[in-house]
Amino acid sequence: MALQRPKGTQDHLPEGSPKLSLDVRASAFAQVQDTARRVLERSGAEFIATPLFEEAELVRRGVGGSTDIVRKEMFTVYYFGDHGGYVLRPEGTASIVRAYLQNGLRQLPSPLKLWTHGPMFRAENVQKGRLRQFHQVDYEVLGSTDPLVDAEAIWLMWEVVRELGLTGVRVKLGSIGDPSDREAYNAYLREVFTPHAGRLSDDSRDRLDRNPMRILDSKSAGDQALTLELGVRPMLDFLGEEARAHFGAVQGYLSDWRVPFDLDPSIVRGLDYYRRTAWELHHTQVGAKSALGGGGRYDGLSAQLGGPEVPAVGWAFGIERLLLALEAEGVALPAPEGPLLFLAAMDEERVGLAARLALGARSAARVEFAYRALKPGSAFKEADRRRARYAAVIGSEEAARGVLNVKTLATGEQRAVAAADLSTFLSEQA
Repeated sequence: MALQRPKGTQDHLPEGSPKLSLDVRASAFAQVQDTARRVLERSGAEFIATPLFEEAELVRRGVGGSTDIVRKEMFTVYYFGDHGGYVLRPEGTASIVRAYLQNGLRQLPSPLKLWTHGPMFRAENVQKGRLRQFHQVDYEVLGSTDPLVDAEAIWLMWEVVRELGLTGVRVKLGSIGDPSDREAYNAYLREVFTPHAGRLSDDSRDRLDRNPMRILDSKSAGDQALTLELGVRPMLDFLGEEARAHFGAVQGYLSDWRVPFDLDPSIVRGLDYYRRTAWELHHTQVGAKSALGGGGRYDGLSAQLGGPEVPAVGWAFGIERLLLALEAEGVALPAPEGPLLFLAAMDEERVGLAARLALGARSAARVEFAYRALKPGSAFKEADRRRARYAAVIGSEEAARGVLNVKTLATGEQRAVAAADLSTFLSEQA
């Protein structure tokens, strides 16, 4: 039996591959990344790249030791020697904040906007839109508590998917307040759930003392039903004056900018370093879990990682889930163009000449050539198959005159181009 790719992973394939869905098209991934780069870098964001693996302790602090990611879903890598191990990164935020602290990026102008993209890894059950190796676009802003920064981050996330052509998307917006608000809410949750602790799942009983807000984020149907039955009040009811004003300002900006959002009091974040704004980007056609991604403010993370207090906000979305949503809506991302020119020699003696002309012209455009001699009909057929715009064949006459008859494949029109002027001609057509 031939070897297969690991379960929960995908191959990203070139155009023309059989059974090519949007979420495995390499060109679709590139288009999402290019669109994110264009939108985010126009806002002043700068690209950052971090390792695919990090110290296990970074992930425990940055993601939370009690989360399912750390307890059940980490890919851990060990090597010989006294070391606590590495993990393949399950998300991007902790790595970016670690890089910000370690490399003295606080000295750069503030707020500092950073973005990245790349693979993440979680050992979870595989289902539609949920993979063990998946890919994210990640955006983080460090150094400001201003609600305008939060609102701009949400607008940028929405703008990336809007520019890709996705329409059936709305922001679900909430707030988890300040630490004092969370303490009051956690006390309330303990009071409500403790008499019914026997009806909670094992995970939620464990969370009741340490982190009761995470009960509201439980995947257990029983926990969800009990929450509804008890009429648990939302976190928004417990916001203090400053957090409430911050939340109102964010909503005001989004309304002014016509970003579609719904207030969702059920959005919670279970870790202590989160603050105030939290949101998710949802689409109804990507399966039972409709979130494409989400974000929030995490002013306490830097201190959690051993650094100074640094206010921050950020988001991430899954590229695979976004592509599933685009396919569900029938949005057809265009296939990449082929070469501008395909060159072929009509005899073996001139294959090297065709190659030399192609190499020289690549400073102006994408140019491909045939590695063996082809008859004109076969050369034009091959150029069509490669989605070239122009094609030319080189025989003894063309070589002697130093002139190519360049054919426009869409119309059949031909024009004479001096070999010495080929790069100039292609520059004008690109």
